[in-house]
Amino acid sequence: MIDNINYINNGDNNKIDKIIEVNNLVKKFKNITAVNDISFNVFKNEIFGFLGPNGAGKTTTINIICTLLPPTSGTVRLNNYDVNKDKYKIRNSIGLVFQDPTLDDRLTAMENLNFHALLYDVPFKEIKKRIDEVLEMVDLLKRKKDLVRNFSGGMKRRLEIARGLIHYPKVLFLDEPTIGLDPQTRNRIWEYIIKLKREKDITIFLTTHYMEESEICDRIAIIDEGKIAALNTPENLKKIAGSDIITIISEDNSRLINYLKENFSIATEIHKENEVRFEVKDSSKFIPSFIRHCPVKILSINARKSTLNDVFLNLTGKEIRDENASSKEMMRIHARARMRR
Repeated sequence: MIDNINYINNGDNNKIDKIIEVNNLVKKFKNITAVNDISFNVFKNEIFGFLGPNGAGKTTTINIICTLLPPTSGTVRLNNYDVNKDKYKIRNSIGLVFQDPTLDDRLTAMENLNFHALLYDVPFKEIKKRIDEVLEMVDLLKRKKDLVRNFSGGMKRRLEIARGLIHYPKVLFLDEPTIGLDPQTRNRIWEYIIKLKREKDITIFLTTHYMEESEICDRIAIIDEGKIAALNTPENLKKIAGSDIITIISEDNSRLINYLKENFSIATEIHKENEVRFEVKDSSKFIPSFIRHCPVKILSINARKSTLNDVFLNLTGKEIRDENASSKEMMRIHARARMRR
């Protein structure tokens, strides 16, 4: 099933529509293989996501595409330029927002952008217009003369996105663009990203380990331990995990598991907090009959649709949450997810 779903792409697959082409990419650091023979394409004007835990190979892959790291083997092309032969042409074609802040907080927002525009040879007569345009896009135009040191974390992130756009790149790379931000600020960042997708002729390549954030992508590559486990649209990826996920806490989980196996041929597992977890096609039809006839006392039962975390668990045997984010960050993520329901 996974082989059939991995590399189905949206839209036309003609070469002219590909802005990034990665073939058999490998990156090794001494005895560690950070990127292990991956291949994928990114198409013009799409939001393409890399979803995976820290250390999965997301940032390494981006650094190679952006010519910051040389590949060990394989080929990478961006905007029809080769990463090994056309480094400066590629760098002029991209905007890059790093995980860690890189702004000069002793300068104003306008001064940061002006310096970046000069580095990228933006025509002098156009610089002021472009600064105002990108600052307005991220709702910082009124703060352009303020020192960056007085900005909040979310404002700095928005300014970095504006800086990445100042030279009108073909591809904007966003490496964990909302990490460490509060839910409200993260929501605003994603609103700006979606606005870019809608209003500008620009391709966005982002990495994240926040499941619900990756839902905005046109396509997602799930990456773990340097390999791509699956690549498709969010909705198609969810089909890997099945239909509805049911979790039950009962007075006798062993007896419950035997009952499910004997009467419904359902394979189960003991999940965290001693929950019995299994999948059914339609929970709304299954649960009423199950509760009426179950010989074991049910203390709690919960049903939900499959998520990308279920996909990751299905493909890798582990949860992405187990390897990412502090407990406080995860509480914020869960709170935001509940608000969306």
